[in-house]
Amino acid sequence: MDFLKTMAIAASGLRAQAGRMRIISENIANADSTPAAPGAEPYRRKVPSFQTEVDRTLDVQLVELGKTRTDNSEFRLKYEPGHPAADKNGNVKYPNVNPLLEMTDMREAQRSYEANINVISATRRMLQRTIDILKT
Repeated sequence: MDFLKTMAIAASGLRAQAGRMRIISENIANADSTPAAPGAEPYRRKVPSFQTEVDRTLDVQLVELGKTRTDNSEFRLKYEPGHPAADKNGNVKYPNVNPLLEMTDMREAQRSYEANINVISATRRMLQRTIDILKT
């Protein structure tokens, strides 16, 4: 039964990290987007969070993607007077997304995802060895 718990916990980690990578990808994709009209706000960076979920059937605590909040830091301003989204001063608001920070977060999520895959692989190997021992 502990093998099932281990697999369930690692699988929840995979789902949570995959959701985190989706949000980070959305941030990166919108890093250079501009608002549709002058004075409008551009895309605002999203920040994922995690929360604990209890699986009562297995009696384990799993992780899941929690609420996604928006980053309220300042937008980047660029002086581009000819841009369609420029305000009366010629400034265009760009998203508050830092691609370097997003890539660092993506790398961390990728490593966590890989760690969960390694847990699942090790658990499968142990299960297979146990079955092999029981066959003999």
